Amino acid sequence: MEATTVAKTGTEGKTWGGGNQPLKASYGKLMMWFFITSDALTFSGFLAAYGFSRFKFIEEWPIADEVFNHFPFLHGVDAPMYYVALMTFILIFSSVTMVLAVDAGHQMKKGKVVTYMALTILGGIIFLGSQAWEWKNFIKGEYGAVELNSGKIIQFVDANGDRIALDEFSTISQKVRVEHQEKNGVWYEAEDSYNPRSLEDVKRGFIANEDLRVRTMKITDEGEKEILTREESLQTLEEKGIGVIEGANLKKNEYGAPLFGDFFFFITGFHGFHVFSGVLILVIVFFNVLLGTYEKRGSYEMVEKVGLYWHFVDLVWVFVFTFFYLV
Repeated sequence: MEATTVAKTGTEGKTWGGGNQPLKASYGKLMMWFFITSDALTFSGFLAAYGFSRFKFIEEWPIADEVFNHFPFLHGVDAPMYYVALMTFILIFSSVTMVLAVDAGHQMKKGKVVTYMALTILGGIIFLGSQAWEWKNFIKGEYGAVELNSGKIIQFVDANGDRIALDEFSTISQKVRVEHQEKNGVWYEAEDSYNPRSLEDVKRGFIANEDLRVRTMKITDEGEKEILTREESLQTLEEKGIGVIEGANLKKNEYGAPLFGDFFFFITGFHGFHVFSGVLILVIVFFNVLLGTYEKRGSYEMVEKVGLYWHFVDLVWVFVFTFFYLV
């Protein structure tokens, strides 16, 4: 029988010369890297879209320091970006504990793996709770604003240029309201959220307070929102308005361009979903560590693989934090 000659490629014995583990990486690690690469491209597309939209609506874009200026248990204290910075620190610190857990796994030290993974899970849970708290404040709003027919948002400030809430100068007038019924319109059309404060309530309160001014969304050369004179403010209020806005959602935004709210909910929500998924996976791996599963296998590679995912989630947040909150 004639022997078959196998052609040599010149890569035998080298890193990419074939075999089951190119670059000495297992199949599981390679698949995790492929997933991370594709997910990184997805986040890159979202952030690029955010950047283009912000550039297009630059004069209506909210100032992050004014939107994210709350801190738990410090009601009324202006703390721009403090809590977001704390959230970021917690998430980055959880990445450090994840590194320590992986290192302990390489040394086959089960007790340390358990400790560091528990700290990582705790950090992820705290971050998710903090993000939910940020969402709650963003949705609820703080000061309120008025939307004009032109689509522009106007806010209100006092003589010192400080924001003032609608309920500080306007009172809600008593009126009879009839709820939307089937006989009065399309039966399957749900009623929009109802705000008892009307434009007339706001106008009446504004006129009665001589110190109040209107603040537009236009950013001045000093990097602050434009404040109109008293006369210009009264003229602006004479324009026909759509209604009063308090808080933010996917349609309205008291802080400025509604598109800002859309991107905020989508990008931070998408990242939050990744963190939530990571916490679930970490919990599963954590219990396997407790049961001694990886000890019996003689390898803590699964801890390393989930660590790669967790580091990726942390790195993505650094970019989200930079683009959304700092720039």
